Amino acid sequence: MLSGATSQWETIVKAPELIDHVAAEAGIDKKAAKKAVTAFVEGIVDSVKKGEEVVLPGFGKFAMKDTPARTGRNPATGEPIDIAAGKRLSFAPAKAIRDQLAS
Repeated sequence: MLSGATSQWETIVKAPELIDHVAAEAGIDKKAAKKAVTAFVEGIVDSVKKGEEVVLPGFGKFAMKDTPARTGRNPATGEPIDIAAGKRLSFAPAKAIRDQLAS
């Protein structure tokens, strides 16, 4: 578990904590760890923006999903509003990760 996370639901792990963890586990300095984490995230985003799926065996799959147009409600007034179609990033964890999270 990362140092900032006391449990799965109590704390949100922030980028500096993740970078500290990567630096410590990889035996590299924080500047190199930050560069690696940034490159990792940018690589995923760039590939998914091109319409590619990013599959990391044993971890999961990142892909772009289309969200259909739909009608919602304005929470303040209750009036119906049209919500445009869009895209979102999805992540499907690998079975090994799902099993670890379930135990």
